[in-house]
Amino acid sequence: MKNLLFLVLVILTNSLMAKENLVFAVIGDYGANSLAEAKVASVLKSKNPQFILTLGDNNYTHGCWKTIDKNIGKYYHEYIGNYQGKYGKGSDVNRFFPTLGNHDWLARKTCLYQGTLPYFSYFTLPGNQSYYDFVRGPIHFFALDSDSHEPDGSKEGSKQYQWLFEQVQQSKAPFKIVYFHHAPLSSGKHGSNTRMQWNFAAMGIDVVMAGHDHNYERIERNGIVYYVNGAGGAELYSYKKWVEGSKFFYSKHHGFMLITALEHALKIQFINDEDEIKDEIVIQEKPGAG
Repeated sequence: MKNLLFLVLVILTNSLMAKENLVFAVIGDYGANSLAEAKVASVLKSKNPQFILTLGDNNYTHGCWKTIDKNIGKYYHEYIGNYQGKYGKGSDVNRFFPTLGNHDWLARKTCLYQGTLPYFSYFTLPGNQSYYDFVRGPIHFFALDSDSHEPDGSKEGSKQYQWLFEQVQQSKAPFKIVYFHHAPLSSGKHGSNTRMQWNFAAMGIDVVMAGHDHNYERIERNGIVYYVNGAGGAELYSYKKWVEGSKFFYSKHHGFMLITALEHALKIQFINDEDEIKDEIVIQEKPGAG
């Protein structure tokens, strides 16, 4: 009887573990060592995400080594693998997956560290570090470098584009998320970046996330949900010119995205620094995905 009870408990425990949802957070334009960044980080960490993605501009203003730890590690060190900063213990396994922004690239003119961008010395990332991919649960993530200084190019048809196209074609994941800095579609101050208007629909991408404009926006076009999420800590922007497909725009408070992988679906929320859910949608897995 005891053996039977033990077996039932093991089965139930394994079943619950198998159904544990993947939860992760997304921040953009955050590395300002500001009160806003501190508030966002506090609310974000209260949600216990398993890992964090960033949408660039990790280190204001010029991407220098002297500012990188107080702009990033001060608030998120416990997620960073191989962390060498002064603000506490890092993560045994990397749980922080950034992308390069234009402010990170400014270091090439003002403050290279050991012959390269401080970004590359501070983080330990997969692939060539400037763009890479990884899989977690039902999601295949593709981190891109949207800056014009990317050696492998950031236009459609570039070496980086070809890499993405090939990786997506090989992917068996039910969901495919691309993320980078310069927003291909945006109603905000900087507007839409035509350089990054790649044919994501033809590739089979589900979600495209970017920053650069310091606000939050959800845009739906050609079967893809595009996000602008640059409200992580820098000064906020208001809208400039509405783009086709814009469904929700918010710039009253800073905040972050929280994404939960459900069974055959993704729940995507924007939560502000007052811990209020301001936007939420559920994206269903496409028929035949994976």
